[in-house]
Amino acid sequence: MHFSRRALLSLFPAATVLAVAAPGAQAAPPPGAAAAGGAADRARLLANTLAVFAGTEESNARPEVAAKLAAVEATALTRLAAMDGAGAGEIFRGMPLGTSDPDLARTYQYLCEIALAVRAPGPAPSRVRGDRAVAARVIDALVRLHDTWYGDQSRGYYGNWFTWEIGISTQVGKCLVLLRDEIAAHRPDLPAVYTASMDAYLRNGSDGDVDLDSRFHTGANLADITTNRILQGAVLGDDARIAKAVADQLTVFATIDPYELRHGVTDGFYADGSFIQHASVAYTGSYGKGLLTRVVQTVKILDGTGWSGGGELPGTVRRWVTDGFAPLIHEGWMMEAVKGRGVSRTGTGYADTAAVVEAVVDLCAHVPPGEAEALAGWVKQVHGTSPAPLNPAAFVSPVSVARYADVLASSVPARDLTPPAHHAAFNAMDRTVHRRPGWTFALSRTSSRISRYEYMSGENLTPWFQGDGAHHLYLSGQDQSRVYGIDHLTVVDPLRLAGVTAPVEPRRTVPELYGTLWYDNPERGFTASSEAQNTYVYFPRGTEAHSGGARLGAYGTAAMVLGDDAAYAADRAGLLPDDFVTHRGARGTKSWFMFDDEIVVLAAGVGDPAGRPVTTTLDTRIAAPDTEVALTGELRGGAPWEGTGTAPLAWLRWADPAEDTAVGYALLSGPPVTAGLATVTRSRRTVRLTNPDTPVTRQVFTLGVDQRAGGPPVSFAYALVPGATARRLRSYAGGPLTVLANTTRLQAVRHARLGLLAVNTFTPGTHRTAGLAVDGPASVLVRRTPDGATSLAVADPTTERDTVSVTLHGRRLRAVHADPGVRAVPVPGGTRVEVTTRHRYGRSLEATLRP
Repeated sequence: MHFSRRALLSLFPAATVLAVAAPGAQAAPPPGAAAAGGAADRARLLANTLAVFAGTEESNARPEVAAKLAAVEATALTRLAAMDGAGAGEIFRGMPLGTSDPDLARTYQYLCEIALAVRAPGPAPSRVRGDRAVAARVIDALVRLHDTWYGDQSRGYYGNWFTWEIGISTQVGKCLVLLRDEIAAHRPDLPAVYTASMDAYLRNGSDGDVDLDSRFHTGANLADITTNRILQGAVLGDDARIAKAVADQLTVFATIDPYELRHGVTDGFYADGSFIQHASVAYTGSYGKGLLTRVVQTVKILDGTGWSGGGELPGTVRRWVTDGFAPLIHEGWMMEAVKGRGVSRTGTGYADTAAVVEAVVDLCAHVPPGEAEALAGWVKQVHGTSPAPLNPAAFVSPVSVARYADVLASSVPARDLTPPAHHAAFNAMDRTVHRRPGWTFALSRTSSRISRYEYMSGENLTPWFQGDGAHHLYLSGQDQSRVYGIDHLTVVDPLRLAGVTAPVEPRRTVPELYGTLWYDNPERGFTASSEAQNTYVYFPRGTEAHSGGARLGAYGTAAMVLGDDAAYAADRAGLLPDDFVTHRGARGTKSWFMFDDEIVVLAAGVGDPAGRPVTTTLDTRIAAPDTEVALTGELRGGAPWEGTGTAPLAWLRWADPAEDTAVGYALLSGPPVTAGLATVTRSRRTVRLTNPDTPVTRQVFTLGVDQRAGGPPVSFAYALVPGATARRLRSYAGGPLTVLANTTRLQAVRHARLGLLAVNTFTPGTHRTAGLAVDGPASVLVRRTPDGATSLAVADPTTERDTVSVTLHGRRLRAVHADPGVRAVPVPGGTRVEVTTRHRYGRSLEATLRP
């Protein structure tokens, strides 16, 4: 039987848990924690926390921090004015309480913003700082909130679970620290009273402690929960609570091993730099960013106390930055591929990177000098390349603002943590990022392991194909907010996202389908935060296991098989209610081969078994409505082409003279393509219910292959060539690219100039091409250099195979370097390379061979 979290809470009335918050009531601290604790450690922890949020006398005296302090005060004055105008059932004007958890959460946030202004030191005169009357108003409001709207668990817990278990607790915890002295004088019982209620909401039927086996208490959420409990322990004088919270947070630092999960948790960072939240969502740019912020804050809060441990934690976080975050930021822009439903928000992209920069600035103080210099160089590189200047007044901590100014003023040279030519295979989250001077290509795939998209809470209303091979091609020097971000998502047809193959049929959003923000059917297990809702509505996975690729140095492949999602499969199996709406997916086998100057894409067996029309979009780009976009090209016979329409093109060039940018498309094989250019106006509210109803007008360019209803499957090949001139595009008629195979069994490309052979195989059996034989599904890269060396990279894109064997025909070769698990064996007519892929989770294994 399914129990909602509210139902579970109702089994444990608030009165029965008041004792839980009492100092000493927590479980014994973990082994090794006995040296920590005591009044001195707690005092240091509280002083550190005040410095994190309010700054110090020293930091706040810096002129660079003045704008931050002014913003803190201005916000507090605005909140106080809203407090003065509050009506019945309100703390702040316009936010009625009792049924709306967002209004309740914002009420706590506003109180915390006032408390921050009361506490933050500074040299300039202030109308709020140190005002005991203002502090008393905040404390009285906290008491009223608890007594009337929060403290009774039988009446609370409506709306989003996050509000009750994390959001409110975060704001309350900061208030208890910021106004600790005033609370001690005015309402000394308040910390214990609130902590009892916070425990009751968190317990979910347990003993009031963090439930590490709960699917809610993972990754970034767990970091938030444990940080809140650290602050609760500090204000209560409860060392055991602090020690236990620190021990629980340490579990977040552990690299996720998908073959040996701890507490069944798949949320967190993986060995390849991937970050996953909600069990299957690629989420570095939203929850991953939040985790980074919270954990670095914890390092700062615990600094100098017995709970801080050694230097291992900062080192782990530094690897998150270098391997997980830096490759996903293009000239200050956080890529859409790892943002989940956050892509539909208006404040994305450059603003997201600000949180990462703040964390990195603070991390510099906790890592060895050489690592700190590299991190500082990256901060300066982001500052120097971002078209949108980062606003340090948006940082959480005034201390971070001062440190940021010091980094920018330092002699450390600006330098990216990611090389200009780089290939990042985030196969654990079905993402690939390929970087070259002048551009970055980001690819989003899906599989039975990773969700196709994330929709939730009225955000990202039209997400259906965002993980079906969708790509973003970022061109250097551009303001990405003008070509991607919320405006791109608003004006581009969700069926025509760049790189996507989609059946052409009408679709409706979740609110349009069901009249609510989710599918509500408690009898069948569908509530706002149930597992069924997650699995079939919020972030359904695909049904195909094949999604991955190989990496060899700065080159790479990627592959995926298109199929249905989990909801359609469950519906076909009779597992879903009759009124639950699902859609069948299109079919096709796709490969991406990523080189220096081009991305080569092969597609085979593209069609729809249900007989619907199918569209495959090779690329989509937007431009300002008054820009004279140029579309020029040539037909396969050599005749010039200009403008829009359907034709058997050999190549096409899109150019935006206003941005001084261009992208070329070499059409290597396949049916005629259709180029379109239209001016589109849509409201930002069409992609997120709470967005302002702001109309966006852009020119939308699409290039695609359109298949009629009931038509046979088709195959085609093309290359994306960033910055291409007409001369370069014309040269592809004679090389250097050769498509060796393009079927649903085998896709392969040779790049003559690079000496590179790239192969993806999809079915059992032996696949042969260009002197290479591959056993079963695999991704393979082979590069031969003039000095006679042969480099090889092999990966299992299904993550399910124990071994992959590749035979190189010709002279026998011996391994001069091989990763563990790679063995070269002489065989008649060549060399067989045996690769142990078991428990590698799609990671590439390499070898260098010589005659």
